Amino acid sequence: MGKRPAEPAETESDALKRGDRPAEPVKDDDIGEFEDEYEDEFESEDEVIEAGIDGRPDEEREMEEQNDAMDIDQQTFIPGRHRLAAGETLTPDPTTYEMLHTLSTTWPCLSFDLIRDSLGDERSAYPATIYAVAGTQAESGREKENELMVMKLSGLSRMEQTRDDDEDSDGDDSEDADPILESRSIPLSSTTNRIRAHQSPPLNSSVPPTTLTATLTEAGQVLIHDITPHLTFFDTPGATVNQQQNKAISILRMHKGVEGYAVDWSPLIPQGKLLTGDNAGKIFVSTRTEGGSWAIDDRPFTGHESSVEEIQCSPVERNVFASASSDGTVKIWDLRSKAHKPAVSVRVSKVDVNVMSWSHQTSHLLATGADDGTWAVWDLRSWKPSAAGPSSPLVNTNPTPVASFNFHKEQITSIEWHPQEDSIVAVAAGDNTLTLWDLAVELDDEESKDTAGVEGVPPQLLFVHYMEMVKEAHWHPQIPGAVMATGGLGFGHVILRPLFHVTGLFLIELLSRVLKTISV
Repeated sequence: MGKRPAEPAETESDALKRGDRPAEPVKDDDIGEFEDEYEDEFESEDEVIEAGIDGRPDEEREMEEQNDAMDIDQQTFIPGRHRLAAGETLTPDPTTYEMLHTLSTTWPCLSFDLIRDSLGDERSAYPATIYAVAGTQAESGREKENELMVMKLSGLSRMEQTRDDDEDSDGDDSEDADPILESRSIPLSSTTNRIRAHQSPPLNSSVPPTTLTATLTEAGQVLIHDITPHLTFFDTPGATVNQQQNKAISILRMHKGVEGYAVDWSPLIPQGKLLTGDNAGKIFVSTRTEGGSWAIDDRPFTGHESSVEEIQCSPVERNVFASASSDGTVKIWDLRSKAHKPAVSVRVSKVDVNVMSWSHQTSHLLATGADDGTWAVWDLRSWKPSAAGPSSPLVNTNPTPVASFNFHKEQITSIEWHPQEDSIVAVAAGDNTLTLWDLAVELDDEESKDTAGVEGVPPQLLFVHYMEMVKEAHWHPQIPGAVMATGGLGFGHVILRPLFHVTGLFLIELLSRVLKTISV
């Protein structure tokens, strides 16, 4: 960051520079007339006014201020572009966050999911409460120490600087509650590659919804756990969790030991439909029956030439899903297809496509993140099935995205649409940053593709949060603007809620305040 020299000490001779008029000398008949020390500098009051408040013409002073401002902008620290010097680290400026909390555990948790609760939607009261589930990645040789963690995080207060005591604020904003982490551990014998949660509606209002988790492990198995008792334990006095409830209710072995990372639940099938993909390019569909058992289609959906990295079920079509692969393609599938082949296949990148998110607000938009740091948004209405049918589904090897950004210079590790705002996207990358974007910021022909003259910083970039080895990020479905992220350096769940009224036009100011360089 730009460093400014300390201001010189103020003296009486600085009065004129502040715009103060020199005091009228006191005349004493005995000592004669007092000599005016400013007499040679200004001939008249009009000349003082013309010279400006600091003794220089206004134009000269304004030009210097503009040059100073340009120097500061040029020195803005941008993660992924600039490197820290030895002995320096980054710390967030708390004035740019409404809420910011960090937590840690023994082992890294590179995948997690947020769980809906009964505390209400669109809530803004503090202190906040969040429920989550995560799987650990213990070091080699200590795999037996892995666990599935069911967590309740409460007492999450807003930043002191952002508290507002006006009558319209919700909740008790004056409470300085300490954050509390409560957790229940479920032993696992393998590393978690990816974990996702699903809730089935309750039979009646007197019981909570059934919350299931699907854990795709390094051993190539899919573990299904019912964590409803664990969530009940947090809020029901006297509730317990026995050893049997810690065991998986089902272990799905259709991948036959092949490791995988892609997993998603259909949001349109309440009882539970699970899709999983592996490194062999195979996708399996498992459906939970009324009795709680699982019906597995042993014949996989095939078509990818390499590993399946991500699966996203359609938010509006119960029989449609999308997959992204390290072969650089995104494929759209119909579960009713007897051939188990993709209906549409589009090559969206020359490198691996790591992550993908299907917008729940605008269902024809799909966002993808690639290994070269590029992320893009695609309009599915322009992807048409091939006339040749499922045997030749490729429609376009050079499609045009609705938007594409190469701000990040390392692989994209997570991408997710905002659950309430149809133009906001959260992106995590290997350059140790979590960025928030607003695609509603459009450019006129006369506008630059850069922000405030800083090259390579698009106006759509809203916010930059620095987090070492960030791997996954999710918006909270019931707390607007709240994001939770996890990283691989020891652990690092971060809960942040930026002051979201900023726009891309203020990015450089935001960067210079959010990312302070400090010596340690």
